[in-house]
Parts: sequence; structure tokens; C-alpha cells
Amino acid sequence: MDRNIRTVDDVMRLLDGLFAPGADRWTADGASWWDGFYTDRSKSVPFFVAKPDEHLVSYLDRGLVTPGRALDLGCGPGRNALHLASRGFTVDAVDLSPTAIAWAAERAREAGAGVRFHCGDAFALTAGELAGPYDLICDSGCFHHLPPHRRVSYLALLERALTPGGHLALSCFAAGAMGSELPDAAFYRQAALHGGLAYTPESLRWIFSELTEIELRRMHDEPSDSPLFGEPFLWAALFRRVTEAGSAVV
Repeated sequence: MDRNIRTVDDVMRLLDGLFAPGADRWTADGASWWDGFYTDRSKSVPFFVAKPDEHLVSYLDRGLVTPGRALDLGCGPGRNALHLASRGFTVDAVDLSPTAIAWAAERAREAGAGVRFHCGDAFALTAGELAGPYDLICDSGCFHHLPPHRRVSYLALLERALTPGGHLALSCFAAGAMGSELPDAAFYRQAALHGGLAYTPESLRWIFSELTEIELRRMHDEPSDSPLFGEPFLWAALFRRVTEAGSAVV
């Protein structure tokens, strides 16, 4: 007889285990899937390009976000991490995939960028491994691969790692354009995530309701010759952490 549920972490691991192994994209066990995804660099994958997200560049150009400490969640080949470093940020970048981290580190060496790369589960990394708290947490495509219960882990990460007055720059699947629109409970009944979850503006505002919304829009469609990455099937969102209820830091 097993009676080993005592903590929130125990519940999270139990819920993780309800999904078929092939659906795992968020725990350390999912690293092998991502390794296979990143192995062939010649694949026609939009975000394999060495271009930063257009909305991230826009936030910096408009002064909505200013240089400081940054954490790039699910950094992949490092395109946003390298741009942040070039704009004066001290950057930590995390990904589950050793193959992605090796590619990102190679790009960083070629660019002479001083990014600290970490291979592993961002929820499991300790304060000693990261250099936070962070003025900016950047997520381009990590959030929508999380099962519903791991939003709790994500918000807890923001709570402990994002400094008061700091920003979350998020891009994720837009409902009606890409990603599954099934209700949360259906993912557990089917033991699958169907490639990622779609979100509406209302759902993002509710999930991140303890943050202050600065901007929420569709990502701009960037042509192939643009120096920026942009795909209109994604939301581009910027939120600011508040110091206390209803009092945002400017």
C-alpha cells in the first residue's frame, strides 16, 4: 500500500505521472524528446533562426524593459538569451535539452556573449545555480508545453525569482491559431498535451492576475529577411510584478 502524498511537490509528481511518457515535455525525463527535436539543425523550424523575438526587441527599444539580470526559460538555441546579453543584461538561460544548450553555447562563443547556460528543469534549479532575483524573465515557448497543474510551479518560480518591479516577457500559443483548446481536465483523461496548450487573452490575464499587464497582443508576422523573429500564431505578452496588491513599480 502506497500512502506517500504529503507535500505539494508529491502531488505535482503524481500528476506528472498521469501523462504517457511520450507526452513529457517539461520534466528531466522529457530531455530526450527535445534532444531529438534539436539534433537536425537544418530542419525548417521557425525558431531555429538566430533572431530575437520582435516583441522582446520592441520592449527594449521603447524602454519598457531596461537592462539588468535576465532569466531565459526554455532558451533552446539561445537566440533571445544572446540578444539580451548584447543589450547589456546579465543572462542565465535554462533548457532541458543538452543538445539545445550545446547549440546555444556554440552560438554564444561565436558571438562573444557571456551567457550562463544551465541544462535542467527550471523548477528544480536551486537559488545557488541561478543568479537571481531577476529583473526580466523571458519565456518564448516554454509555458504552453506545461500541463495545467504545472502552472502552479511556474507561478511559484515567478514569485521566488522575479524581483519586485521586474517583468515577465511571454510568448505562447494563441487560441484559434495553434495549440490545443481542450479544457484542462481533458488532458488528464487523455494522458496527452497534443503538442501544447492554446491560451486566450482572458486566460492569460487570469493566470497572471497577480502581475500587472503592460501589453498583450499577437506577435507580429516578420518576413524571412527581417532581423527579428515573429509568428502571428503566438501571443506576445509583457507583465510587471507588483510590490503589493494594486501598487505597481514603475
